[in-house]
Amino acid sequence: MNEKTLKEIDYFRIREEVAGFCLSEEGKKSLLERNPLTKLQEIEYLKNASREWTSYLSSGASNPLNGWESVGPLQKIIKTTGMALSLEQVKALGQFCLAQKKVKESIALHQTELNLKVLTEKVEQLPDFSETEKLIFRIITPDGELRDLPEIVEIRKQIANLNNKIKTIMQKFTSDQKLSGVLESNIPVLRNGRQVLAVKSNQQNRISGIIHEVSQSAQTVYIEPEEAVRCSNELIQKENELIYIINKILAELTLSLQPSIPLFNQALPIMCFFDTTLAAARWGNANNCCYALPIYDKNPEPPLLYQARHPLLGEKAVPIDIRFMEGKRVLIITGPNTGGKTVTLKTFALFSMLNQTGLPVPAGEGTRLPIFKNLFADIGDDQSLDQNLSTFSGHMKNIAEAVNGAGKESLVLLDELGSGTDPQEGTAISMAVLDELIKKESFVLVTTHQGILKNYGYTNPSCINASVEFDQASLSPSYHLLMGVPGESHALDIASHSGLPKNIVKNARDYIATEQADVSALIRGLNRKHVELNKVQKLAEQKSKETQEKSDKLKQKELELRRKENELKKGKQQELNDFLIHSRRQLENLVRTLKEGEITREKTLAVKQFISDLTKDTERLEQKTEIEEEKLVRAEEEFEKELKTRKNQPSNKKTKKKMSNAEALKYATPMENMGAGSNNQKKSATLESKPLIFEPGAKVLAGNNSEGILIDDARKGLWNVQFGSVKMTVKQKDLKLVSSPEDSILATPSISYDLSTSGGEVERPVFELRLLGMRGEEAIKALEHQIDLAALNNFPHFSVIHGKGDGILQQLVKDYLSHSPMVKDFSFAPAEDGGAGKTYVTLK
Repeated sequence: MNEKTLKEIDYFRIREEVAGFCLSEEGKKSLLERNPLTKLQEIEYLKNASREWTSYLSSGASNPLNGWESVGPLQKIIKTTGMALSLEQVKALGQFCLAQKKVKESIALHQTELNLKVLTEKVEQLPDFSETEKLIFRIITPDGELRDLPEIVEIRKQIANLNNKIKTIMQKFTSDQKLSGVLESNIPVLRNGRQVLAVKSNQQNRISGIIHEVSQSAQTVYIEPEEAVRCSNELIQKENELIYIINKILAELTLSLQPSIPLFNQALPIMCFFDTTLAAARWGNANNCCYALPIYDKNPEPPLLYQARHPLLGEKAVPIDIRFMEGKRVLIITGPNTGGKTVTLKTFALFSMLNQTGLPVPAGEGTRLPIFKNLFADIGDDQSLDQNLSTFSGHMKNIAEAVNGAGKESLVLLDELGSGTDPQEGTAISMAVLDELIKKESFVLVTTHQGILKNYGYTNPSCINASVEFDQASLSPSYHLLMGVPGESHALDIASHSGLPKNIVKNARDYIATEQADVSALIRGLNRKHVELNKVQKLAEQKSKETQEKSDKLKQKELELRRKENELKKGKQQELNDFLIHSRRQLENLVRTLKEGEITREKTLAVKQFISDLTKDTERLEQKTEIEEEKLVRAEEEFEKELKTRKNQPSNKKTKKKMSNAEALKYATPMENMGAGSNNQKKSATLESKPLIFEPGAKVLAGNNSEGILIDDARKGLWNVQFGSVKMTVKQKDLKLVSSPEDSILATPSISYDLSTSGGEVERPVFELRLLGMRGEEAIKALEHQIDLAALNNFPHFSVIHGKGDGILQQLVKDYLSHSPMVKDFSFAPAEDGGAGKTYVTLK
């Protein structure tokens, strides 16, 4: 692409603005070096990656990528034997490792939910930095600080002791009242990196030591006492020793990182890809952009710019539509000065180049743009005194370059074509140039004030006219582009509005030929018709939009109802499961109690109380369910009547059958082994000829084909049924008669219960267990209870808040979790969520 032309359409300014959204200098550099591409596959790959980042950002997920300092130049240092990285350079490498680790985790977490195909494919190409990360962060912390390694802990301790010793020596002098008249100040100062005392020059013999400096007035001398000299010398020696050890550690680390050079070479371009595509998505979100649809060679569609806004105009930009028609490759734009003709040219060219760079464009969805291999432009005034070029010569030089180099996949911009010379000759050149470009099948956008070119646009089948709209009331342009209609220059109207004397304007109008006036009237009529057509079209689009919105709302409501129905089903199922689990445990405890020791009156009363509570709970659930079912049946009947009345046709709608208590017997059958032993069940015999009725002793089948015997009538519509050693209360409609009482043998008495939830709330684990303020034993009991509840309720993740304090409670929690067989993993929370005062727990 021609760099001069790219500069004229402000391409580099926008590219630099997008690069400002990059998180790393290397990513920014990569984007600034990217120029418009010409291969559709490469362009779409970049756009698809940015589309996926846009979906990621819209989902509200956490920041997927961290910035890093430049690591490319550091590879030369690592390669060179004997050289050592600085602490800042090691930090940069660590940042890069953490950045690639975070982007891996972020994409892996959301790849299925957000369908991140391109990003997943790219992240799988990142190498494994785990060993490199260990090497780096063994030496430094994630903040880039040097760790307290065994090699330097002792020497740092010695340095701290020497500093304290020097401080003590200095305090001995400054706190001595006898020296109050000797010292200028009782605060030691630093000179040449050593602590000294400010002593009056006439009293310097009172303190023996080394003079390091004399003030400009010679009234003060800075003396280092003899007692501190030896300590300071030793301190400097230890500090140099510390620097030597640190440099040695960094040199060893640099050497150990040499095998990681291929990893950095492989990962850096991929990380720059993530950074640049993410920057494009962020810029697109900030400017309300879309990604242009491609135009394929097999099924070419005409280009379309919909609601396009030039990004440099900001909020002042008026959205424009540029709609090429099939077979039309030349757009001739006419209209008044300052109406936005040149901006329209630049907008189309700029958006095309941004699209070919893999960037979004500030336009509406549905925008389609082709791929251009060449871009030529003649915009502005190329007059040059140095090159002896006039305005017209400058134009002709640019046009000649375009005509000679243009082809089928070229975009040519010609601003004010044919201007700067004799109008008749300029018009002839203009039409001849357009004829040649049409032969070459180039895409051409032209602006002009020449009336003959308007007629050329009408008569040539490859051209389409357009004009910038002009408001006759305010005598000012509205900057809207009207496709299919040529425009007037409105020079006389603008001249009058700008203050040109009326008599001059009147004379000018008289000079215009009648034929020309007729053409102007025709154009004005076409413009009015176009405005009216636009109003009708906008009204139709608005109605279509409202209809679509209503349809979307209905679909959304349907989905919400389906989701609500599903949630209700889950809630009912969970309620039933909780009841069965709770009842089963209570029953097991009662059976265990009865088996252990003698049966006392208290135990018997406890069993009776359990059965009574269970019966009440079951009755409550049954009544609640039946009431809801009756309401639903009534509502459905009313709806069916309404449909019959409206459509006069019978309804075949059936009510849903809810799960009966009998179907839950599969949860209760294991209880049979807790009684005195299971009874052998017999299959139903052949049915007798006499009609079967529900009466005590009759054999029945429940919903899950469990065979039982009717004991007695509990209440209307409910029967007590003996299933093996378990007695349950079941609805009559959920039972099927098998045989009469004569063929049935009652089972031995056993403990019975109904299906319902327990009277109290089922205790559940919490998402966040707070142990603050508890004693050690109390806290461990609470933690143990939380783990038990979490295991029983399939609740694998929770957190424990223990605070930092003196670290006692924190250590107790850590010790317990380390030895708990039910704990899979645990770790401190990140700094923003409590840090070391909070622990995340994951169960097996």
